[in-house]
This record gives sequence, structure tokens and C-alpha cells, in this order.
Amino acid sequence: MNIKNIQDLLNCRILNETDPALELKYAFTSDLMSDVLMVEKENLLLITGLAILQTIRTADVADIGCIIFARGKKVSAEMIELANELGICLLESDASAFKTSGMLYLAGIKEVY
Repeated sequence: MNIKNIQDLLNCRILNETDPALELKYAFTSDLMSDVLMVEKENLLLITGLAILQTIRTADVADIGCIIFARGKKVSAEMIELANELGICLLESDASAFKTSGMLYLAGIKEVY
């Protein structure tokens, strides 16, 4: 599923310039960045409510191409700037992490565990 498909499915906002054709096959939902670092999958999407710079840095280390900030969490300009430098797509969603995860699962995104 690509970024545009995800945006349409979840009615979320794309916050930065990214490759709209980026394909994502797996999703992981967590606010614990130590858990995120344990995931070893390619084409991974992170769903979180933790809107801090460390989330972007963790995604970079874990080779995560896209982050959805759920629960209406707002991303700072500094976070967007860092994500642009690292090539990580950022999305904001008003939906809960639970609903976001479920909708993506039903659309064919695979779970990590």
C-alpha cells in the first residue's frame, strides 16, 4: 500500500514531501521506542501517539519509512525538518491508534507479530 492509498483510507494529512509511491507492507503500533527498535521488517509503517523528535530518530535507526501520528497528535516544525532530512514520511490522523491499526489491517497491511 502506498502513501496516497493510506492517506485516502485514513483521511489523514501528509506533512512533508515524500515519495507518494513508497510501498508499505507492515505496520507496528507503539509508543515505546525501545519496542520499535526491536522490529526487523522492511517496508514498515509506525503508528504512534508519541510526537517528539526521538520518534523520528528511532524511525531512522529502525529503517522505518513512514510514521502515522494518531489521536490528533501534532508534529512540530522541527520534527518535519528532521524527517525531511532523513527521508521519512509523516502523517497526522485524528483517529485512535487502535482504529488506525484496524483499518490498515483490513486494507491488507500485515502485522509484525
